[in-house]
Parts: sequence; C-alpha cells; structure tokens
Amino acid sequence: MLIESVCIPKRQLTTVSESCTLEDALNILEESGFRCVPVLDETGKFFRGNIYKMHIYRHKANGGDMTLPVTHLIKNATKFIHLNSSFFKVFFTIKELPYIAVLDSNNQFFGILTHSSLLNILSQSWNVNEGRFALTIASTGKKGDLALMTKIISKHSEIVSCITLDVGRDEYIRRTIITLPAKTDKETCDEIVASLNKKDFHVAAVEDLQQEFKK
Repeated sequence: MLIESVCIPKRQLTTVSESCTLEDALNILEESGFRCVPVLDETGKFFRGNIYKMHIYRHKANGGDMTLPVTHLIKNATKFIHLNSSFFKVFFTIKELPYIAVLDSNNQFFGILTHSSLLNILSQSWNVNEGRFALTIASTGKKGDLALMTKIISKHSEIVSCITLDVGRDEYIRRTIITLPAKTDKETCDEIVASLNKKDFHVAAVEDLQQEFKK
C-alpha cells in the first residue's frame, strides 16, 4: 500500500504545538473548522497526539484552566502508522479515528491518512469504474475453494477484482466478493451464478454496479 500517495502531507495541515495553551488551541480549532488536529513538538517534527475540540469544551465547561498546555488533554499519542505500514496495520489502527498520523522512516511526522481516503482505497478494490457485477460468494473456507470458484468464473468471464472476508457466523465462514468486467452482460452473469451454485458455492448477492452508482 503506497501510503505516501494517499495521505495529506504536513505542509497542508493545521497543527498545534505542544506548548500551545488550551485557549489558543480552541481558537485554532474554531478557525479551521476541524474537530481535532495533530499536536506536534516545538520543532514541528514529532507527533505528540491529537487534540479534540469537544474535550477542550468539556474541560472549559467544568471550570478547567484554559491556560494549561494542550498536552493536558492530548489523545491518541500511540495511534500512528509509518509510510511503509501494511494495509492491515492501517485498517486496524484507524478504526473510529477521523484520521491516523503518518510517520516517516525517522519517526518524524509526515502527515495524516483520513478515513475518507481509506474508504476510497477500499472502493477502488471493487473496481467500480471498470466493473459490472459484484458477486458475493459464500463458502466454507476449505482448501482449494478460491481456486475452484475462480476457475469456474474464468470459463465465462475475466475477473477484475477479488476480495475475501472471513465472517464465521454460520456454516459459510468466508465471503468472497468477485467483480466481473464492465462488458459482462446479465446472461453471462446468470450462467456464472448457476455454475457456482452447482458446485455448492452459495452466491449470496449479485450487485449491478452500473445500476447502483446511477442512483
């Protein structure tokens, strides 16, 4: 995953220094319109955490001292990734955060990767612009399942993308989402579905991407 190409670099961001007071940080947040911003050390090189508008307001409402340094309410100090982090590291670190801090090879602050950027990466996995039908295929997850289903599909069509998800809630413990190319017609799609069902795969859903994204 090329994080550098999808993250927002430091020069384009609103940040605050760790020596900034809570009052000053609140003013910066209000002016920027962001609900949180990264906090950097006084050199502007190292990530210290995030400061959230709601935490400052809560502190102020409770009569807290607004002249305290922003580090008094700092959050997410250990929530960061590196430019060479894997997709899985990114996905499981960002979770409910609005963004995740990105560090370079020297552990210096490089920028942020936003939730929306991550969702765009995931949407590209479906190849929406080049795909027609997305088949959600349920299987038991036994050895050779993926090879067999792709072999069945390849007899009728090319495959433009494939995503496998582990579910584990019923007898079908794996969901494989395979996208067929834009040129695929409904008749070919129906033939593929019938062939998969015949081999004991359960096609749980068929989505026409061209119709979905016209809505």
